Amino acid sequence: MAFRRGKDARRRWRISARLLIVSSIATVLGFSAICAGVMFDMRRGEEELARRTLENLASGIDADISRNIELYDLSLRAVASNLEMPEIRNVSKELRHLILFDHAATAKHFGAIQVFDADGNLTIDAASLDPRPENRRDEEYFTVHRDHPDTGLYVSRPMLHRSAYAIVLSRRITDEDGRFLGVVVGSIRFSYFHELFGRLNLTPGDTITVLRNDRTIIMRTPFDLDVIGKNLAEALDWKSDNLKPGGAYAGKGPVDDTPRLYVRRSSSGPLYVVVGKPLEAVFRLWHTEAIRIGSIMAALILFVLSTALVLAREISRRADAEDKLEELATTDALTGLKNRRKFDTEIELEWRRAIRHGQSVALLMIDADHFKAYNDTFGHQAGDQVLVGIAICISDAVRRAGDCPARFGGEEFAVLLPGASALEAFGIAEAIRGKVEQWCEGELITTVSIGVASMRPAAGQQWADLVEAADKALYAAKANGRNQSVLATAPKIALVA
Repeated sequence: MAFRRGKDARRRWRISARLLIVSSIATVLGFSAICAGVMFDMRRGEEELARRTLENLASGIDADISRNIELYDLSLRAVASNLEMPEIRNVSKELRHLILFDHAATAKHFGAIQVFDADGNLTIDAASLDPRPENRRDEEYFTVHRDHPDTGLYVSRPMLHRSAYAIVLSRRITDEDGRFLGVVVGSIRFSYFHELFGRLNLTPGDTITVLRNDRTIIMRTPFDLDVIGKNLAEALDWKSDNLKPGGAYAGKGPVDDTPRLYVRRSSSGPLYVVVGKPLEAVFRLWHTEAIRIGSIMAALILFVLSTALVLAREISRRADAEDKLEELATTDALTGLKNRRKFDTEIELEWRRAIRHGQSVALLMIDADHFKAYNDTFGHQAGDQVLVGIAICISDAVRRAGDCPARFGGEEFAVLLPGASALEAFGIAEAIRGKVEQWCEGELITTVSIGVASMRPAAGQQWADLVEAADKALYAAKANGRNQSVLATAPKIALVA
């Protein structure tokens, strides 16, 4: 039982060491989870900040473009409206120009307004009183208005118009009966977009794209003429649902493979704006912070785990040291068996256990025959050898893990046999006696007498009753001539040779 208690104590220390390691790992995982949550929140915050910044940028660009298109469209409307007046045909060219174009919007990026008749011939040009002959009946903006009366303001694809790349804005001219009389045409040169984008403080990789409602690219910065005029509806690897009006999208776009955060401005006009920023630039500061915090967390994790391992090792060493101290404190130095103090502890525990479970407890009391005379004749060293030999014989015969062989005192030994019946205990006693008898030869001739007792404890009984019964059986064995085992049955003693 002493052995079992030692194992229990050692197990508790082992559990403490494992608990320390497990709790340290749990703590590390908990702090790591919190740190990861904070880092993801920071990442979402960076993305949200970038999205709002891009929304503001797109809103400003869209407002400027929409204002200029609306301003230019008012001029086109005025010209188309004035051309419907019958009196306009009877005035001079100078007066007609004054009537038609006096309030027309003018700017360095706006092309001169032109009027084409129903056959596509140029009839009026704001830039000249006598325009050169010109026919545009095959142009897209002309055919759209001719074939679709309800088109309204039409913005053409990017094109070379009057020796400059531009987008053409046009409106249909009709008479009172709704018949097609021609189109009034104006243009906004690419220089307007270049100047507008040039005023912005963009970082490398940022993109601004102006698109028509049918997803045709009108302008893009960085400028690439191969991209201008491309219709994204024809891109098979890009879906319009990826970037809805007023929405945002993070990933690869339809033009290049650079992952960006794209924001689309919701606009009711003929054009809309998409602004993009590389994800690497969006999360650059976050990456720096993530690396810094991650490095600190890794160092802390390494420190905590290392400390836990060191402490666990020290706990294990302490457990081993306590085991050794326990063994030294409970072991007889000469024979290696348990000492009297340990025996008393074990029999107390086993006695209580037997009462709880209703089991029997057996005890062997063993005494070396004529030991005092032998010791006086051959000396203490020879006597010690005899005691060691008897202890070895006892250890060889007692093999169960729960049994407790001990040196009871002087030349007397005791063997506690939990759960053993009287016959089982007597068999072990005879085995011990036989081994001692076989071991002794020459001058080292000695034998042992053994008292055997087995009891099923009842309420009110003490383990001292068991010891007394075994002790009486031992005295009976000695009185009967020694070198024999005697089985005692409480309260009377039965002698068995």
